[in-house]
Amino acid sequence: MSKIEIFEPPMCCSTGVCGSSADPELLRIAELLENLKKEGIEVARYNLSSDPKAFMQSEGISNALNQRGADVLPITVVDGRIIKSEGYPTNEEVVHLLGISSDAIQPAVKVQVNKCSCSSKGCC
Repeated sequence: MSKIEIFEPPMCCSTGVCGSSADPELLRIAELLENLKKEGIEVARYNLSSDPKAFMQSEGISNALNQRGADVLPITVVDGRIIKSEGYPTNEEVVHLLGISSDAIQPAVKVQVNKCSCSSKGCC
């Protein structure tokens, strides 16, 4: 089974999803990683401020930081290979790289969107 690791810049908490105005991209990544875990994929998420040892122990990550600085973060590693830096992978990239179905990463509860023409008097 594949392993995906995300090395992130310093954040206030381990996921970066905290405070009154959470970043939608961090919410997407948190949900994506949870769905991957449910599919049996090994997931690791490292925050530079709370887990600097992980950054030092990975030669590729350490080299990237030394050469390009912290702006290179976040870095995504799949099965030991850096596949993306300076941004989080899209859901489509993850599906392709891990060879899984896009259904595997969809939210468990789907929001129903009403497709009728709504007005102030109500819908349909």
